[in-house]
Amino acid sequence: MLTALKQFLPERLRSFRRLTDGNVSIEFALYAPLLLVVFAAIYTFFDAFRRDSVNLKAAFTISDLISRETTAINDDYLDSMYEMAKLLIRQDTELGMRVSVVHWDEDDAKFYVDWSEVRGTSDSSWTDGTINNVSEQLPDMPDQERVILVETFNEVDPFFDVGLPTLNLDNFVFTRPRFAPLVPFEGSATGSGSHNDDTDGID
Repeated sequence: MLTALKQFLPERLRSFRRLTDGNVSIEFALYAPLLLVVFAAIYTFFDAFRRDSVNLKAAFTISDLISRETTAINDDYLDSMYEMAKLLIRQDTELGMRVSVVHWDEDDAKFYVDWSEVRGTSDSSWTDGTINNVSEQLPDMPDQERVILVETFNEVDPFFDVGLPTLNLDNFVFTRPRFAPLVPFEGSATGSGSHNDDTDGID
């Protein structure tokens, strides 16, 4: 009997080795978790780049709209810009926004702030004493030239946990006023004109 068993087992093992039934199912079971991880990582990185692009476009949109103004803007105007920015990005994230108008003084070789306003979760507004901390990020300008500086701050958690940390999508964009040398803010030292959109009295 032992001899017959020795002859039977090798033959059965060789036969099992030649069998191909179920190979696809086994391979799928082995590779499916790896494929799912790869797909999750690809989607997470794509989503991160997409969110970054959307945040940058929102900042440029606000900067471009403000640059076209020819009269003083006010709190209601900036509030509407902030609400619009939140609509342009994801609804489930907190957004901070800081809008400023700065100018360059050739004699002092420094930047000065005409006005600066914040909305949402952004840091404090810029002052004459702090704006030069970011002078390297501002463009070279002639004397008394002004730019509209729009910054957005948005923390985003990755869609899947694939090792990416919380993303700080901070944007720093500037635009020159298009139709006026200065876009003032009502109530500031440079504020003038009016940006009252009230339509009372209009038939």
